[in-house]
Amino acid sequence: MRVVVVAGLGAGAVVRTSNSIPSQPHLLVKGQAARTVVPDHFTVEFLVQATDMAPEQARSRVERNVAAVLAALKKHRALAENTYASSLSISAENAYENGKQVFKGTKVVRRVRGSFDDLEKLRALLADVDAGPELQITSLRSGYAKASTLRAELKAQAARQSRHSAEGLAAAYGTRITGLYTISDVAPNFAYGVQAGTWQSASEDAGDDAIPPPSPPAPPAPAAMEVSGSRLAPESLETGTITFTENVYAIFLIAQ
Repeated sequence: MRVVVVAGLGAGAVVRTSNSIPSQPHLLVKGQAARTVVPDHFTVEFLVQATDMAPEQARSRVERNVAAVLAALKKHRALAENTYASSLSISAENAYENGKQVFKGTKVVRRVRGSFDDLEKLRALLADVDAGPELQITSLRSGYAKASTLRAELKAQAARQSRHSAEGLAAAYGTRITGLYTISDVAPNFAYGVQAGTWQSASEDAGDDAIPPPSPPAPPAPAAMEVSGSRLAPESLETGTITFTENVYAIFLIAQ
């Protein structure tokens, strides 16, 4: 006889995935853990570019703007270990006019990235930057310096809670856990084993008492704010929050 019990709880963890669901009696439990934190890491990216019929003129303007951006990052105490400037990228710039390709000049591009551990420092930097066609702020991203440690904590918490949940379910059904078959961060697909898939939604299952489907894992990076072509008002920047979420799907073997 095959027994499957699906449970949803607040926890999350990741270990490995299995290629199939066991044929012997088992419990399948799902956990999810989430924590909301205040960002403590702020990254700004610049696109520096110039196009000119004289390649040296384009290169000179790009290098001048890159030097200015790097000086501003240093002035406002950007994290030195996270400051990055790409190498030169050179290509022909063409445009179509009246159905014909027209050469516009040589385009030179470099990208610069800097990070801050304080939002006020980033605001001060932006107040010094005049964006335009040749110097653009392409993105602003917030992050959390201890994200890896936090995710590990959530995964460990999920593993513990999924075990407790399985033990409680086993006792409720008059069974006992005999071993762990698999634990994974990939939602099981009942037709093809434990691999990428989605759980049946409450509306498709047994009504209001059905277990809701798992939430997808949180993205590694928080949402970015795109800015281009103008100065960004420092007062428009807000710290906000970041929510980290981890899921776990564990299969425990059971016996009467």
